[in-house]
Parts: sequence; C-alpha cells; structure tokens
Amino acid sequence: MTALVRYHAELLLRSQRWLPPVILYAAFLGIGVQSGQPVLDSLGYSAAALLPVAAWLVRICVTGEPDAARACVAAARGPARAHLACLLTALLAAVALGVVATLLVTLVSDPASNGHRVHVAPLRAGAAGLPAALACALLGTAVGALTNRPLLRSTGRAVPSTLLAALLSLVVAGSPAQAAVSGLVTGSESGRVPLSWWPLGAAALAAALAFAAACALTSRRSP
Repeated sequence: MTALVRYHAELLLRSQRWLPPVILYAAFLGIGVQSGQPVLDSLGYSAAALLPVAAWLVRICVTGEPDAARACVAAARGPARAHLACLLTALLAAVALGVVATLLVTLVSDPASNGHRVHVAPLRAGAAGLPAALACALLGTAVGALTNRPLLRSTGRAVPSTLLAALLSLVVAGSPAQAAVSGLVTGSESGRVPLSWWPLGAAALAAALAFAAACALTSRRSP
C-alpha cells in the first residue's frame, strides 16, 4: 500500500492539478484570516475552508490517472487497493494542508477571545484547532469518496454533488465538521478553549465507512 500511495502522490505532484485547490485555500486564508483577529475564530474559519478543498483533492486523485494506467494498476494490485491508495493520498494531502494552516493561523492571530477580553494561550488554541482541521479533512475526503468514481462517474453529477455535500457537511447540525467549527467559535466568545475530541473520532469513522464503500464498489466495476 505504501508503494501505491507513493505512486499516486507522485502523480498528484507532477500533474500540478493540486495547484487550484491549494491556491484557493490560501486565498480563503488570506482574505478571512488577518493578523490581530481572535485565534479561535480564525482556526475555525481555516478548518471549515479545508473541507471542500479535501473533497476537491479526492476528485483530483481518483480522476488524474489515465484509464490504461488505472487498469494496469488495478490488475496488478487489485482495484480496491488501487482506489484506496487514491483516497489515502488525497487524505494525506488535506491533512498536510490542515497542519500547516493551523500552525500559520495560530502564529498570526491574536491570542485572545472575541473583544480581546480574555487571553487564550496559543499552544492550547493550536491544540484545539488541529483536531478541528483534521476532522474537516477526514469528512471532506469522505464526501469526495462518495461523490466521485466509482459511485458517480459523470462530471456533471459528481461536481455539483461534491459541492452540495461539502456545504451540508459544514452547516447541518450533528455533522462532525459543524461541531468542530462551532466549538471553536463558541470558545472564542468566552475565551475557553474547547478540547472535545468526538468530532475527530466521528469524522474518522465516517471516512473509514466511505472509503470502504467506495473501494467495495470499485472492485465490482470495471476501471
């Protein structure tokens, strides 16, 4: 599996198709995160913006390989393992973005609550922001896994479905991403740093189930 992930990571990097989502994410952060803003609010914003980017990275990974190459890899390693490597590559890329963004946002933001009334320790803020970013990365890759091949092969269906599912994942009550982001925003109002880990666990479970479903369906369909 490591060799397959490395293979797909090289495809992703060489294709340069990762540039649009990464540039868009950087633009979101540049517009929405400013020096002097409350750190927890900024961390919530950066985590939320990561979810659609993670779903986009999944689409890039599962559609970036030529059909002939995909068929060869599937024949050599099995279609389920080959597809899982695509999903894991997208997840690792999203996680890397989330870690870097959390670090940068923590460094440039004001270590204080809304209204700058209560001091918020940057280390504790970053420790709360990282699980939120990871939860959004996991849920975003889960969304991408369920709205692209092999479940949806048509671009006209896959892209709108991905956008809609990503939006719902951020706003629907009970969603791990919504809980993680709202926890940071609520914490910023009082200055109390939220340390709830259940959104991360729920997002990891959702990603595992989505990956399993996508890989199982891949093994039943031709590449």
